[in-house]
This record gives sequence, C-alpha cells and structure tokens, in this order.
Amino acid sequence: MARVTNLPPRGTDGPEDPADPHGAGPRPDSSGGGDTTAPRGHGLRRDIDLLEALASDEAQNAGGLGVVRLAQLVGREKTQVSRALKALAASGIVERDPDTLEYRLGWRLFSLVARTSQNRLVRMAEPVMHALSADVEETSHLCVLSDREVLTLLSVSGHSFRVHGWEGRGVPAWQTSAGRVLLADATPDELYVRFGTTSTPPIPELWALIQEASRQGYARVSEEFEAGLVGVSAPVRDFRGRVVAAINISAPKSRLGDRLDQAGRTTAKAAARVSALLGWEPRHTPFPRARLT
Repeated sequence: MARVTNLPPRGTDGPEDPADPHGAGPRPDSSGGGDTTAPRGHGLRRDIDLLEALASDEAQNAGGLGVVRLAQLVGREKTQVSRALKALAASGIVERDPDTLEYRLGWRLFSLVARTSQNRLVRMAEPVMHALSADVEETSHLCVLSDREVLTLLSVSGHSFRVHGWEGRGVPAWQTSAGRVLLADATPDELYVRFGTTSTPPIPELWALIQEASRQGYARVSEEFEAGLVGVSAPVRDFRGRVVAAINISAPKSRLGDRLDQAGRTTAKAAARVSALLGWEPRHTPFPRARLT
C-alpha cells in the first residue's frame, strides 16, 4: 500500500470556510473583484492526502483510522478533517464504521478502480485468447464472478472476429468450470454466505471440486451445465495473486470430450500469460488454506 509521505507539517492549515468541507479556501468573487487565480484543486489535493492515509499500511492493518489519527497524518485540524470525511462518505468515496466510528476507503472508489481494471483485463486477455482459440480450435471466453453467477465479459474465436453469443450472460457459478476457478480464493464460510446451505451441489461437494481445480491448475466439467457440453477453465490472477477472472473453453462433447485435459493444460498456460501481463509472479510456497469442518 502507498505510504503517506511529503505531507505538510501539522497545524499549517489556515482558517477554513465552513461551507467548504474540503478546506479549499474562499471561492473567487463571481463579480470579478476577487482573486480568480486561487487554486481550485487545493481541496482535491487535501482529499487525496486523506485517501492516501486511508490506503496506508497502518490503516489497512487496523481496518480503518479515526479522525484524530487522520488529522495527525495529514497535518490538518481535526474539525477540518471531520468535515472533509463526511463529504467523502456522502459520496461513497470513504466509509465510516458505525461501531468504531473509524473511516476506511469506500465502495465507490473501489468500483471506479474495478471498472478501470476490468477494461485493462479485457485488453490484456484478448490477444492471448485469440492465440488459445486458434490452438485449441474452439471459442474461448473471459469470465468474472458476479454474486452467484459467472458473467462472460469477452468471447473470441481463433479467427479475427469476436463471438458475442455469451457476452453479458450470467450462468450459475456452481455448474461451470469457470465458477470453480473463480471461487478458488473463497473460504468455506464465504461459500456458505454466498450460496446458503441449500446450494446444488452441497457446499462440501463444491469445496472439494474447487480444491481439485486448484491442485490441477484448471477445472473441467462434462455435461454438468448442459447436456452434450463440456468445458475447461483456468484462473487469471492480478498482481496480488487474487483470482480476478477465468479463461474458459466450452464445446460439444463430441468435439472436445476426448481432449478435455489437454485443453485444460493449454488453457492454464494461456491464463498464466494473462496473469503475468497483470503483474502476477507465482510464489513457490503455497498459501495456507482454510479447512472445511
């Protein structure tokens, strides 16, 4: 996480306009008699200081920071910081824990980052998927997890055109090979929260399938989602090592069934190339995993 550096010394802020929660100072006189050269980005820079403080290792380890500590970090008066945080919270840029009253980065900020990351994901994946489809001679799909469903962002063939039949469509995550690799980072408790206790298959069975896919490096299904259809999927990881997408190959069993494992290994290599483009460097020591009890 970014560290807060080169911040102004504490207590250097001047008087703040109560109507200006960001501390940007008085606005220019619209009649033309005021100082029209006043920096309009001053309040934005102060907000960025607060966001950097909330992205610091200290904030991440603690799960949030209070107004007093944030004021110390950014060198501003507590009342100024409090007003700025309330304005940012109203926009969803930061969130305030109702129990601890501490602030953390909010859903809207992460949503903006996610949209940007998703666009980059598609750009990085598309040429790799074209090569994969040409190699396997089947259409490939780029999928992400959306609540309980697998959503297809991109479908391409081995030719120079994109295939749009699956793009934007969602299918139940537990029925697909893509869902099993997209859920690789989930703990058993998270699976119960996401799917409940009445999922099909039951959570213990789904957990076992996810673990098998993690060991193999890819997941495979045969006629579990649709009669006569088989598929393989492999995980795409971001720079943190988290699974952010899956690359999938699906085709009729009559065409792909006899070479499903070969297609799985080829798809895993393609997914690893996309992961490398996103900054992922595989670790030789596996992370400890939760156990299903």
